[in-house]
Formats: sequence, C-alpha cells, structure tokens
Amino acid sequence: MALLAWNVRGLGNKNNVRALKNICFKHKSDIVFLSETKQKKRYLEKIRMKMKLENAFYVEPTGIAGGLALWWSLNVNLIVLQYDKNFIDTAISINGEYE
Repeated sequence: MALLAWNVRGLGNKNNVRALKNICFKHKSDIVFLSETKQKKRYLEKIRMKMKLENAFYVEPTGIAGGLALWWSLNVNLIVLQYDKNFIDTAISINGEYE
C-alpha cells in the first residue's frame, strides 16, 4: 500500500495538479492526503476522478484558506473517525482488523 501526503498550498495551479497526477501514478498511490487545497469539493472531485481513486472525504476550506482532501482506492478499507479544519483521523483495516 502506498500513501502520499502533501501540503499542496493550492490546487488551483495547473502545475500542482500535473505534479500530483505524476507522483500518484509513478508511485501507484492507494491513499492520497492533501492539505491546504484551497479548493471546494466540486473542483477536487474532478481531479480525484482523473486520478482513478474511488473514495473521498473532504474538509472544505474557510474562505480561500485551508481545505483537506483524503482519497483512497477500492482496495483500501478506510473509515473516517473524526475530523475538523486541521485534521482527518482515520482507521485503516489491515487483514480485517482496523489499526
């Protein structure tokens, strides 16, 4: 399982989107966590679908600051436990047990 976490500082920049896609495809990322997206869910969903990651959870930005995105593939058993504007707490199932 490969995980990518990135303080992207804005996904409105096409170069950042291109870099994200390249990194994810190169490393075959199963889970992607993005902080400081500065984008609404609707925009992020378009990128997620191109990345071929089937599941998503978002924390919307406040104005033009913040924003979190968590994407994961179907082969990952992940549940969101808690969240706020600064974090997303999850549990991931490994061999049927959540860690």
